[in-house]
Amino acid sequence: MRDFGLSIDGFSPARDIAAQARAAEAGGAARLWIATHLYLRDPVALAAAALAATERLGVALMAMSPYALHPVHAAMAAATLDELYPGRVLLSLGVGAPGDLAAAGIAAPHPARTLGEAIAVCQRLFAGGPVIHDGERFRLSGRALVNGGRAIRVILAATGPRMLALAGREADGVLISDGVSVPHMRHCIGRTIAAADGRRPATCGLVHVRLGPADAPIRRTLGFVLRGTHHAPNLAAAGVRLDQEALRAAYAAGDWVAVDRLITPEVVAAHAATGSVDAVRAKLAAYRATGLDHIVLAGPAEPAEIVRTLAAVGAAPAPR
Repeated sequence: MRDFGLSIDGFSPARDIAAQARAAEAGGAARLWIATHLYLRDPVALAAAALAATERLGVALMAMSPYALHPVHAAMAAATLDELYPGRVLLSLGVGAPGDLAAAGIAAPHPARTLGEAIAVCQRLFAGGPVIHDGERFRLSGRALVNGGRAIRVILAATGPRMLALAGREADGVLISDGVSVPHMRHCIGRTIAAADGRRPATCGLVHVRLGPADAPIRRTLGFVLRGTHHAPNLAAAGVRLDQEALRAAYAAGDWVAVDRLITPEVVAAHAATGSVDAVRAKLAAYRATGLDHIVLAGPAEPAEIVRTLAAVGAAPAPR
């Protein structure tokens, strides 16, 4: 993978996606990672629009959950996009945000087992030919994708130890969450590579980027991410003190004053890349040194901001 990607979270109006994609391609991003969040905008529709608006930009359907969408359907979506735009599509699977799943009444038991089966199903469907799979979560009885036989990589979104090991053993790569500190990113990549048994899975990591001071939106985004209990080892690795229980309570109450107080400059400095161009470049170089192949920039959403940020971090502009 080329150096930089850009993530789109689904909050922007759908009509913006073409301009966002063109800005990402012009700025030198290799891939647009389009998030799958329940109740937000549909990632497959956004991906189709992004691919149609650009010439070379890759697109990733980011962290589709097999609890919310059967892996056959996820594979169908990726294969159809790849049929239209060959070689430009990647599928990322993940458990999904617990709050989103709960809000839709979706349980998520046995995540490592479920994601392991989903990875296997998608990979075998992409390879072509009938797939028989008799698992605990999914059962396929010998059908094939009508447009199978496609070289589509499957990347697993992971931060916990069991999921990182699964990414190393079974997936084509790992996508590590936004908000992960440099020391914890190194730890996550090490776990993934150690489980790969000589293979070299692609290592991708989301990093929140803001040129200039850390304003309220980035602090609240980081707070939203870091309030999760699974980020406790991440905070410990960074040596940052953050009262996660108080942070969760502040979000539940919509107490933004408390959120802004809890997400201190030290928290932002440890878990994002902000400040001057030199400071952002230095922080991204530290992330790169952990073993990341592909840094996915999170945060920029306006086309001019996307181009400016990609230029600042040193992405190579697309040739005309």
